[in-house]
Amino acid sequence: MEQHHADGRPPVTGRAPAIGGAERERVDRTVGDVDLTRWRTRAGRTIADSWAALGRRFGALPLLLVTLLVGIGIAAVATWVASEVYDAVRESDDVAVLDRPVLDWMIAHRTPALDQGVTWWTDIAGTIGMPIVAVLFLVGLTIQRRAWTPLVLLVAASAGSLAMTIAGKDLIGRARPPLSDAVPPFEHSPSFPSGHTLNATVVVGTIVYLLLLRQSRVVTRVWTIVVGTLFVLSVGVSRVFLGHHWTTDVLAAWALGLAWLALVVTAHRLYLTALHRGAEPTPS
Repeated sequence: MEQHHADGRPPVTGRAPAIGGAERERVDRTVGDVDLTRWRTRAGRTIADSWAALGRRFGALPLLLVTLLVGIGIAAVATWVASEVYDAVRESDDVAVLDRPVLDWMIAHRTPALDQGVTWWTDIAGTIGMPIVAVLFLVGLTIQRRAWTPLVLLVAASAGSLAMTIAGKDLIGRARPPLSDAVPPFEHSPSFPSGHTLNATVVVGTIVYLLLLRQSRVVTRVWTIVVGTLFVLSVGVSRVFLGHHWTTDVLAAWALGLAWLALVVTAHRLYLTALHRGAEPTPS
């Protein structure tokens, strides 16, 4: 049984009190000197005020889930718009000026050892490697933070990325480069957009964002961003190098991935704003 002082005060144990999930979210409002709950534009402040009011009424976590679901719908529409724009550009043969020369340059620089190394590297961002990376970081971040936010953000980000990949491939149905120009194992699904690149951009981008929330040193944040960026860029380049995608498939995947990542980060900022302005505590 815990002993108390004569004046009723609890004893000093030398340990800081445990921080619950909702309180951790309030602590994680900044990236460096940037307060994520401060909105500089009038439109941003208006939306943030509305979200804070809704958060006080319905709770911040349910509001985050709804926001991400709406975001997935927006991402799907953005993918459709991108496919229409891409179709118009392709009909005028503008993309052919870029795709074939870049692939030819990549083919000229292949070697058996390099082909094998790049194949191994690109598999990290594949249908098996990327989920493993996501789960490892997800378990670590969720346990370390003792909050549901990493789980919600990573699952929603991955779901949106997968939906955008499937929608883009079905809408465009673009053929991959000829098998004679590709390094085995061959892939036969539609080429646009590059699923490896899109998923790596979104999943790794979300992980980088979550890590930045808990990093206090500038040099650590810089290296986190640099490593994450280099990984995403290298995955996209590997898809072209192996002849599994055209350059424009990769460029479109980067653009779509960054757009969806921006929506995920914005949803989290609105969630933090709702918590900061007095929303109901979230379960942890």
